[in-house]
Amino acid sequence: MFHFKCLGLDVTQLSLSTFFSNGEIQWCFSQVKGTLDDEITEADIISCVEFNHDGDLLATGDKGGRVVIFQRDPGSKTSVPKRGEYNVYSTFQSHEPEFDYLKSLEIEEKINKIRWLRRKNPAHFLLSTNDKTIKLWKVSERDKRAEGYNLKDEAGEMKDKGVLTGLRVPVLKPMELMVEASPRRIYANAHTYHINSISVNSDAETYLSADDLRINLWHLDITDQSFNIVDIKPANMEELTEVITASEFHPTDCNHFVYSSSKGLIRLCDMRMAALCDRHAKLFEEPEDPANRSFFSEIISSISDVKFSRSGRYMLSRDYLSVKVWDLHMETKPIETYPVHEYLRSKLCSLYENDCIFDKFECCWGNNDQAVLTGSYNNFFRMFDRTSKRDVTLEASREIARPKTTLKAKKICSGGKRKKDEVSVDSLDFNKKILHTAWHPTENIIAVAATNNLFIFQDKF
Repeated sequence: MFHFKCLGLDVTQLSLSTFFSNGEIQWCFSQVKGTLDDEITEADIISCVEFNHDGDLLATGDKGGRVVIFQRDPGSKTSVPKRGEYNVYSTFQSHEPEFDYLKSLEIEEKINKIRWLRRKNPAHFLLSTNDKTIKLWKVSERDKRAEGYNLKDEAGEMKDKGVLTGLRVPVLKPMELMVEASPRRIYANAHTYHINSISVNSDAETYLSADDLRINLWHLDITDQSFNIVDIKPANMEELTEVITASEFHPTDCNHFVYSSSKGLIRLCDMRMAALCDRHAKLFEEPEDPANRSFFSEIISSISDVKFSRSGRYMLSRDYLSVKVWDLHMETKPIETYPVHEYLRSKLCSLYENDCIFDKFECCWGNNDQAVLTGSYNNFFRMFDRTSKRDVTLEASREIARPKTTLKAKKICSGGKRKKDEVSVDSLDFNKKILHTAWHPTENIIAVAATNNLFIFQDKF
């Protein structure tokens, strides 16, 4: 495990536009988790990244069904300036490979999504899911053990009752800190198709799970029953024209949720209107520009991720070539559109042939809703400042995995003569892709998953 750090100024209260001095955000390398070897094991590839609500814990899931939780180093929170350093807190096997004998299908152990529950007691709770089964995990600490039992010895063996001469009260003795992860609930057998999203409701009692054609509503305490709230499966599957790609609850209104589709549509539903939300309350759609119409239009317009802003006023959606910001009060078009890698539009044919055009990139909001973050190819990731309208391309690579390394903006040359500091489109590595990113809820600390490595960056002047 690699561990590096970088000191930066404490600027967590400043707007992110501060960091666009000279046209680029000043971010520095903090840590990288995972081996930097060239050989990559399929099971080690990170498949999801998620901060908890206060940012003290950072969870990753991988294709091997494991969940690794990192904890913020207490010293890095109180140091001046603050540092974004995380250490391994707990590792556990969340899912195992299974086989559906009824359908003769293998069920992968890969973790599709992780969602934290808001903390109510000293323990932490999170939901993790693979293609079919959702699990609720309790992660708790134990630093004391009971000693001095009457009927058991120190090894836990039963004593001979004949040798007991009196009663004593067991006492709690300090022990080395132990972090335990235990499954508290298993929610299974509710999805015919692959689960692509889970989202915990603001009421802290219910959550939704979405697959390609249905969305189910669960109560956290009930494992054998869920309510189907969206069903877009046609009576005749040959008439199927779209699938659900992502879904999320509103951060404060417990009755509202959205789901996106492969047609590039986002539907806002209100659970107060009907038990089955087949009729949406709002439909967010941008009319297609006829000038950009091509064979690939339908594929690249498919929305791979949708996220409410922390305030709940806006939504962020990611399609193949762009990220869009939507105002919940305006359905006709997004209020902002940011091209992520427009230079790939001319490469769509080759991206279709190598299946990269079907990659599902996620997106996330900055801690104050003024910036957005998403990934690209060649281990590039993109940041957009909503206030200044500036953007930057940065790279998560082993070359910058050194203490106090400031990330330099990357420029891509899409044609003509390439300058010295530019990267040619033809030299991009499409096997290196950043699909999963996360932003600390209150500070400028970001986590970027680059294949089997987790890079952590923080702000710096």
